[in-house]
Amino acid sequence: MPCHSPLIIALDHPSLDAALCLADRLDPTRCRVKVGKELFTRSGPDVVEALHGRGFGVFLDLKFHDIPNTVAGAVQAAAEQGVWMVNVHASGGRRMMEAARERLDRHGLTTHLIAVTVLTSLEREDLAEVGVTGSAEAQVERLARLAKESGMSGVVCSAQEASRLRERCGEDFLKVTPGIRPRFAAADDQRRVMTPREAQRAGSTHLVVGRPVTQADDPMAALSAIEQELAQ
Repeated sequence: MPCHSPLIIALDHPSLDAALCLADRLDPTRCRVKVGKELFTRSGPDVVEALHGRGFGVFLDLKFHDIPNTVAGAVQAAAEQGVWMVNVHASGGRRMMEAARERLDRHGLTTHLIAVTVLTSLEREDLAEVGVTGSAEAQVERLARLAKESGMSGVVCSAQEASRLRERCGEDFLKVTPGIRPRFAAADDQRRVMTPREAQRAGSTHLVVGRPVTQADDPMAALSAIEQELAQ
C-alpha cells in the first residue's frame, strides 16, 4: 500500500541493525524514512534495499554538492536504487542542479529531486562567518527560487520559511521541513523549529521527525501522537 503521509522519520542511527530494529517498529503505510550520511556511509546500499524490502519509501539525505557531472551521476545512482527522494545542495549552483535534473529526465527516473537551502542549525551569525550577508530567511528564499528555476521538485527548508516559499514557489513545490518538534518533545540542537501542525499550516508538505520518534519507548505511539496533532 503506498504511503501518503507527510511524515518522514529520520533513521539517524550508526548501524544497519539499529536502523532496521527501529524500522521494524514502524508502519510503512504511515510514514516514510530518511537515511542520512552516517548510516549510508557505514551500511551503503544495503540499508536502502532492506528498507525497501520492508515496504518503506526512502528519502536518501546525502546532500550532494560537487561539480555538475559528479552530482548528476550520484543522483542517477540514487534514483536507480529506487529511492523516493534524494537531495543536493542548492548552493552548488544552477548548472549543478540542472545537470542532475537532466540526468534523471534522460533516464526516465521519477525520484523526487530536491535541494537544501540553509541548514536548520544555522543562524544569522553562522551565515555571516561564511560570507552570507543578510538573514537566513533571505538566503533560503534566494536559493529556493534558484532551485525552482533549475528544475528541482522542491527544497529542504525550515517551517518558518515555508509560508513565504509557498507564496513564491507555489503549492506543488515540495517543502520538506526538518526541525519538527511535536509538543511533547524538546528542541535539542535545532534552532528554527516548529510543531507538526504549525509547520503544515505554514505550508510544509513533508515533515522530518527524528528523536521524538526514534528515541521514544514506543515509536508507533509517538508517531500516533504526531498524527493526532496534525488532525487537530
